[in-house]
Amino acid sequence: MLRTRYISALAALAIAAMPFAASAQDHAQATPAAKAQEEAASIPFANRGGVRDWRAQGMDRIYFQDSHGQWYLAKLMGSASDLPFTEFIGIDANPDGSLDKFSAIYVKGQKYPFESFVKVDGPPSKKARAKRKG
Repeated sequence: MLRTRYISALAALAIAAMPFAASAQDHAQATPAAKAQEEAASIPFANRGGVRDWRAQGMDRIYFQDSHGQWYLAKLMGSASDLPFTEFIGIDANPDGSLDKFSAIYVKGQKYPFESFVKVDGPPSKKARAKRKG
């Protein structure tokens, strides 16, 4: 009886993993440099002064600057309607204190997990944002 449940559970996991097979193939086709950059993007000691600055970009993106001046872009899994107007965010870092694609932020007590976390040159300038709007 226990063996049957175990096999059924494994079959359910295999079926649940099927939608991820296509995304894994797409990820494997990405260039090695882009894949390495995406996987390695992390701010160490984010919970101990590793984050120097942050800037919201709309309701679903946030730029972080580490203590060395490198910028990172975190895309949220959902929209945080208060993000463009808030002055304070909470950082939900990993147990080792790093900030990466498995982290999240808190905005007014609501948790927003990251969809992605990548290195970037920096947030767009005010001129670039004005061009996009106008």
